[in-house]
Amino acid sequence: MDSAEYERKIASRFAAFDQDGNGYIDREDFSGAAAALLAEFSTTARSDKGQDLYSGAEAFWQGMAGIADVDGDQRVSRQEFITGAVKRLRDNPHRFAEIARPFLHAVIRIADVDGAGVTPSAVQRVLTVLGVDPAKASLAAQALDTDGDGRIGEEEALEAFASYYVTPERP
Repeated sequence: MDSAEYERKIASRFAAFDQDGNGYIDREDFSGAAAALLAEFSTTARSDKGQDLYSGAEAFWQGMAGIADVDGDQRVSRQEFITGAVKRLRDNPHRFAEIARPFLHAVIRIADVDGAGVTPSAVQRVLTVLGVDPAKASLAAQALDTDGDGRIGEEEALEAFASYYVTPERP
C-alpha cells in the first residue's frame, strides 16, 4: 500500500474516534465513549470497573494527543490524525496498541458479564455502542474469536484494534 492509500485508510478511521462528530478528536470523545459503554453494560461510573474505564479512556486520549496533537490545542484534527499515524504509527502498530491497552483492558472487564471472558455478542454490543454498523459489528466480533473458543481475549482484541487502525491491509 503506497502512502496516499495509507493516508486514505487512516482518514477513514478518523470518524470512529470523533464520537460527537464535531470534526475533532478530543477528551470528550473518549469520556463520552466510556459513558456510553457504562450505560450499555449497566455499570456505574463510581464502581471500580467504571473508574478503570474512565482512567483507560483518559490514558488513551493522552496517548493519542501525544502522537497527533501537534499544535497543543487539546484536540486532534483530521489532518493531525492522519499525519500522526503516518509519521509515528505506520511502521509501529504495536505503539498504538500500547496506548489503547488501558482502555481496551477496562472495556473487556466491563463486557465480561459472567467472568468467563468476553463473548462475541458482548464485543458486538461494544462495537455498536462505539458507532459501528450492527451488521459489521457482528461480523467483526465473530472474526475476533480467532481460536474458536467462544471468548475473545485481550491480546486478540488489541491485535485486531491496532491492525484495523494503523496497519495497511494486505492484498
